[in-house]
Amino acid sequence: MKSKWNDIKDKLILVQGWARDGLTDEQIANNLGIGTTTLYNWKNQHMEFREALKKGKDVADREVEDSLYKSALGFKYKEQAITNKGDVVKIERYEKPNITAAIFWLKNRKPGQWRDKQEIDQNCKVGVTIVDDIPDE
Repeated sequence: MKSKWNDIKDKLILVQGWARDGLTDEQIANNLGIGTTTLYNWKNQHMEFREALKKGKDVADREVEDSLYKSALGFKYKEQAITNKGDVVKIERYEKPNITAAIFWLKNRKPGQWRDKQEIDQNCKVGVTIVDDIPDE
C-alpha cells in the first residue's frame, strides 16, 4: 500500500497556509483527507511537516499579537480619500487606543497585577483554648 505521505509532502506550503489562516489540526487533517491520528503521527515522524505547521501558526500568532498591541496603544494609518473635485489624496487617520485590547493585554502579560481575581495567601494559625472555669453546683 502506497503511503499517503508521498502525496502530501509536496503540499507543505498549503499546510503552512492553513495553519497561518487559523485552521485547527483537525481541520487541516480533513483538508488533507487524513485522520487526526495520521496527522499527529506525521508531526512526530516528519520534521518538515511539523515545521510547516509551526511556521504557519507562529506567523499568525505574531500578526495577531502585533495587531492587539497596536490596538491597545492607538495608531496612525493612511488611507485614500476622494476630494469634492474628484482628486484622490492620501490622508492620515488616527485610531484611538482600544481600552478592551489594553485590558486584555495587561491581564495576560501581567496577571499578578491585572487579573480580576487576586489570590491572597492567608496562612494563619488558629488556636483554641478550652477553659473550664464554670463553678460546680
